[in-house]
Amino acid sequence: MAAAATKPEFSSDNSPAISVKGKEAIIDAMEDIVFGSIAGIAGKYIEYPFDTIKVRLQSRPDAYTGPLDCLRQSLRTAPLLSLYRGISAPLLGAALETSSLFFWERVGRETLFWGGFYEREKVLPLGALWCTGAISGAFTSLVLTPVELVKCRIQVDGEGRRGKGIRDVVREVWRSEGVRGFWRGQLGTLIRETGGCAAWFGSKESMTLLFRHLNSTPSPKSATSAIQSNPHDLPPLPLWQQALAGASAGMSYNFLFFPADTIKSRMQTGGKQAFWAEGTAIWRQYGLRGLYRGCGITVARSAPSSAFIFIIFDALKARFHVGP
Repeated sequence: MAAAATKPEFSSDNSPAISVKGKEAIIDAMEDIVFGSIAGIAGKYIEYPFDTIKVRLQSRPDAYTGPLDCLRQSLRTAPLLSLYRGISAPLLGAALETSSLFFWERVGRETLFWGGFYEREKVLPLGALWCTGAISGAFTSLVLTPVELVKCRIQVDGEGRRGKGIRDVVREVWRSEGVRGFWRGQLGTLIRETGGCAAWFGSKESMTLLFRHLNSTPSPKSATSAIQSNPHDLPPLPLWQQALAGASAGMSYNFLFFPADTIKSRMQTGGKQAFWAEGTAIWRQYGLRGLYRGCGITVARSAPSSAFIFIIFDALKARFHVGP
């Protein structure tokens, strides 16, 4: 984590100069954007076919008996590549989402440091890390909603026939609903991202801390002291532990706030009601199972995807980080 900007220094011509620490913070932010984009794109290629099945289950609950039936029907009427239909928008969305998540999570941490709530030289407590994750998700939801709206409509429209493309959907939304139409389902995305990203970052950091304690040879008390006093000098975890920490993050993110995602998908693919009304309608017709329809396949695909995202991001940070 980069240090906060110190008191501005002034050159001989009395013009303000950017402090060294301020430059480090800017470099760290740029690295978050670039490395997060790369990690997000890699993760999206892994998870996208599962996401297509999930959206079709959420949007047409009466058409399929479950994920395998949905997959069977999809492959019967269209080739395997149809499960990647509409991936162009999500690839852009994945780059924007993941880079935005890491960027805003850093902003959340810097805010806590600058506000004097915590010392920069020590590891933030888990409660604070869950908080910075929530901040990250709230801001990222504004970027995600229009991208997911286009993605969901293409995925549903593409079942068994040549469906609409990105331009067709964008033009249709613009003509029928205007600019506000692209943020249809924003409340669902906000709830899912705020709570989900708190769990995403929080679970990953919790598992990482657990593994560091298990890996340490000293007593738990001395291990805790070492972790808190030297946060920047800690060696990376073994690859399998990094993968488990990342996988737990993805599973927590998707399971805890999945009903909000279900309601959001219904709103974006044909639902005419407001968020709470749409949720009530699903509950009355299908019960709790309706709100969690497609959850199993979503949690299953999120484990490897999230693991890859964190492994790639952390590896890029370790390999190409500029600065101390």
